[in-house]
Amino acid sequence: MSHKRIPKRKAAIAVGGVAALGAAAILLPNANASQDGASEDAAPRTFKAGDATGLASRLGGLLGDSYAGAYYDATTRQLVVNVTDGDGQGTSELEQAGATVRQVDNSSTELESAAQTLKSEATIPGTSWAVDPRTNKILVTADSTVTGAKWDQLESTVQSLGSGTATINKSAGTFKPFLAGGDAIFAGGARCSAGFNVTAGDGTPAFLTAGHCGVAAEQWSDAQDGAPIATVDQAVFPGDGDFALVKYDDPATVAASEVNLGDQTVAITEAAEATVGQQVFRMGSTTGLADGQVLGLDATVNYPEGTVTGLVQTDVCAEPGDSGGSLFTQDGLAIGLTSGGSGDCTVGGETFFQPVTTALEAVGATLGAGDAGAGDAGAGDDAGAGAEEGAGAGEEAGAGDDAGAGEDPGAGDGAVEDPGAVENQDAVGEQDLGDLIADIINGLERQGGQSSLTGTR
Repeated sequence: MSHKRIPKRKAAIAVGGVAALGAAAILLPNANASQDGASEDAAPRTFKAGDATGLASRLGGLLGDSYAGAYYDATTRQLVVNVTDGDGQGTSELEQAGATVRQVDNSSTELESAAQTLKSEATIPGTSWAVDPRTNKILVTADSTVTGAKWDQLESTVQSLGSGTATINKSAGTFKPFLAGGDAIFAGGARCSAGFNVTAGDGTPAFLTAGHCGVAAEQWSDAQDGAPIATVDQAVFPGDGDFALVKYDDPATVAASEVNLGDQTVAITEAAEATVGQQVFRMGSTTGLADGQVLGLDATVNYPEGTVTGLVQTDVCAEPGDSGGSLFTQDGLAIGLTSGGSGDCTVGGETFFQPVTTALEAVGATLGAGDAGAGDAGAGDDAGAGAEEGAGAGEEAGAGDDAGAGEDPGAGDGAVEDPGAVENQDAVGEQDLGDLIADIINGLERQGGQSSLTGTR
């Protein structure tokens, strides 16, 4: 990839930017799902994936001990909420508001306890586990190195949890962080990918990438053998995550809140939690753009370098050099940073991601430039494409001439199409989502239930 040199006030890395577009379709504007029927007959309501994600992240506190996770059904475009008590607190209000309520056997507490047992008895390099609300079980995965006594130990531990608690899958590849030597952001012989531009707690411009990249080298360049342009400020790996905050050396750098897809950009408006079943897109310096679904949450991965907790498991492919790259949604939600996994973009495999929300909180940064934060970032004066003379991915490495420069974020250009969405229907908008949440809260208050929810996202 060639790197176009630009004035240093525009020298922010175009996060995720490479020329290859991969297999996912990139179209103009977002396709939207519709509102399905009337709430009077408690018909399940259809959602845009982003709205379903926003609602799902708020449900745990509403249903108490009965809550057993939630996921997005991309086929029906409905939010499915698992409960262990079909007649328990809040379930009738969820149904009236349009959610699909499903009764299951395992509570969130029981699944968390099972994960703790795996941690204490089966922390074996080459294994992982994550909560899968679609099966209401712990999804345990073992890579090709887990054989013999190690496999017997893992299998025995899973069996001790009970047949309805966990399942084991075998992966043909090997779990490893996706670090390589070659393009995008460089440090010596190492290559990674920038994730999302952020503003550090002291107001300086910075970007997030993988923690195993941050511990591999202190200074990073945007060109192989080039002069450093950014320095690692904080890095976590292994342990409670895989993320690093890297500050631009020039404090005048303008860091646009967008993901560069090569010939167009996606404006990033806020950070959000992942939801199982949600369609997501990954951008990386090795393989470009790829898409897939979220498979599990709160994943623990036992890399050869050590155990990492709190990750998101997906079936999105990735390869060495994609580490740190952006995981995002079609409507501009920042979801994760590429950590590692098994397989490649030829045979597939599992890929794990560091949640952006957790990384932002840990390093004290906010998404994008200016005052745009993780919870309320938007197309502000400094955030998104077109900030300050069109600075950003359009003139940066591999972006292509004038790609995305000066465009209006949110206008639809550069949006990623949701293959499961239905065109020419009214979307469930922000106000509708607020009404839905209000319906749930009001119903719980009438029952005397407690809620920490205060409004729309």
